[in-house]
Amino acid sequence: MNEKGKMLTIGQFAALHGIHKKTLMWYDEVGLFRPAAVNPENGYRCYNYHQSPVLETILLLRELDVSIPEIQEFLKHRSAESLKCLLEEKTAKLDQTILHLQALRNTLLGHHRDMVTLLTMDLSEITLVEKEECGLVTVKIDKETSFEKEVELITAETAKYRLGRLHEASYGSMIPVASLRAGEFDNYTRLFIELPFLPPKEGLHMQPKGTYLRAFHKGGWDELPRRYQEILEFAGKQGLVLSGYSYEKGINETVAERIEDYIVQIEIPCSFREEGL
Repeated sequence: MNEKGKMLTIGQFAALHGIHKKTLMWYDEVGLFRPAAVNPENGYRCYNYHQSPVLETILLLRELDVSIPEIQEFLKHRSAESLKCLLEEKTAKLDQTILHLQALRNTLLGHHRDMVTLLTMDLSEITLVEKEECGLVTVKIDKETSFEKEVELITAETAKYRLGRLHEASYGSMIPVASLRAGEFDNYTRLFIELPFLPPKEGLHMQPKGTYLRAFHKGGWDELPRRYQEILEFAGKQGLVLSGYSYEKGINETVAERIEDYIVQIEIPCSFREEGL
């Protein structure tokens, strides 16, 4: 632009910045951003190209949800240091929003995978799948832990990790494989919370990467022992060694109305038995 000192109409200046001229009129009315001049004959607002950096800063801050009073206060004491501090604060909040949206997207994808599984699964089938390492928040329980206590423990952990809603995580229970081998199919020792994008760190239970035996059970929990017996028989025939824990979680809680329709996904780390053992 060769004539940067030339005055621009409100329409031209608005178009230059990709906004509606009513936005400029409102900024003027609230005292946030004044025109460079006002035509005394017709009251038309005129702007100077050199006002562009200030307007772009205002537009950026508005995109970051900075309030009008905050921006006005910043403009009164505008400096490199004040802008630096303001941008650092808003960038931190934006990072939190991005993490939340990523987690929400991951949750939606998880629900979508569950629905695809529901529509394509063979409930009688037992398969092998590959899984990546995953960090789980766990709470210890035993046969004496009441349902009320379990709710209390889970609530405390969700608050600890600042989960706003239950849908932001996946929940399930864990049984040691040793208990399954001993026929103790009700020996749940942990509840787990799978948080999207939770980085590995001390205190988490790391669900290992590798091959998992996957099966499903439909119906009440009183029928689960029989399903586990089928799983153990399958593993024996296939030469599979089960290890660690069995991880259980419901995959159709959002669409099942009766306990008879409830489907539990069971995943257990496994490997093939070496010959001669």
